[in-house]
Amino acid sequence: MNVHEVIRRPLITEKSTIGREEENLATFAVDPAATKHDIRRAVEELFSVKVQDVRTMRQPRKKKRVGRHIGRRAEWKKAIVRLAEGQSIEFFEGV
Repeated sequence: MNVHEVIRRPLITEKSTIGREEENLATFAVDPAATKHDIRRAVEELFSVKVQDVRTMRQPRKKKRVGRHIGRRAEWKKAIVRLAEGQSIEFFEGV
């Protein structure tokens, strides 16, 4: 899997911002087929940082209703990456 295909987008929420400031965590939406090793390799290559730990979780499908029609959102995968001490990703700075 290509490193550019693994990471889909960064997740910037209140909880992820607190994690970034207090525990040096970065949160990303990733490809559902990506493994922890793929995510580690992609973050280290794309952002030139040292990754200490990777945690992943699958977000389930949710039902959405438009009028009388019921559909579903796609399921997706979230990765929380702990960076080594003194490392940071410039992409998140100033957010």
